[in-house]
Amino acid sequence: MSLPAQLSQHTLSTIVSRLHLQEDGAPYKSFTSPMSPEPVGAMRIFRGETLAKLVTISLVVPPIGLDSHMIFAFTPSESAIPHFTLDSVQTGPTFAFHLDLIPRADLGANLAYMNHALHPLTPLFDSAKQIEGLTPAFLSPRQYALMSPWMLAYRATESAFAQIDAHVTQYLAHWLRLVEKGIPADALPAASPAELAVRDQRNRAGIFSPEVDPVWAMVTRLVGAEAVAEMRAMLLEQ
Repeated sequence: MSLPAQLSQHTLSTIVSRLHLQEDGAPYKSFTSPMSPEPVGAMRIFRGETLAKLVTISLVVPPIGLDSHMIFAFTPSESAIPHFTLDSVQTGPTFAFHLDLIPRADLGANLAYMNHALHPLTPLFDSAKQIEGLTPAFLSPRQYALMSPWMLAYRATESAFAQIDAHVTQYLAHWLRLVEKGIPADALPAASPAELAVRDQRNRAGIFSPEVDPVWAMVTRLVGAEAVAEMRAMLLEQ
């Protein structure tokens, strides 16, 4: 099993076990591609009482050296608890990852919320940047604006990628504490549950927009427009 697959599988297993999630389908959807006679990946869906939904999308295409695994754990649409996401990828000899807790409210207008939900990640964020062999991912300003300032998004050498496990584990541990304990009343954002749900819908529309994220064009070439439409529908659906 590749390093990205190992990291993704360990992270997924931790979330599923800790939050007692159940899988919907086995898998929910498999993907084929003109580039391979065998299935090249799958979308898996997990659900539970504390999460609205967890979506994984894996694409493994040996002819082009692609080994890609995405996890997106969605808290309820009316919740202030951030979503959790991890991408772990290998393309030929190059590795990459993207790790974040996606805020559910405007951070600039909700300092107490930011201090509670995201600021504790600062030492991990700072230490990750010191790992030799990491280079910043090629993301646009719009992509950065849709995520959190604590997002870790890097290309990596194999040795550098092998060192990020501890950062993923600790980002995940912080997020799981938020899920299990909630946001205290004095740190909740100044928004109603309905307003949080509307913001979440708009935020997801940006994050998963083919206009904003060019990866969708690449995925379309691999598995086709119909499969991509199914992926995006599942990620956008609250």
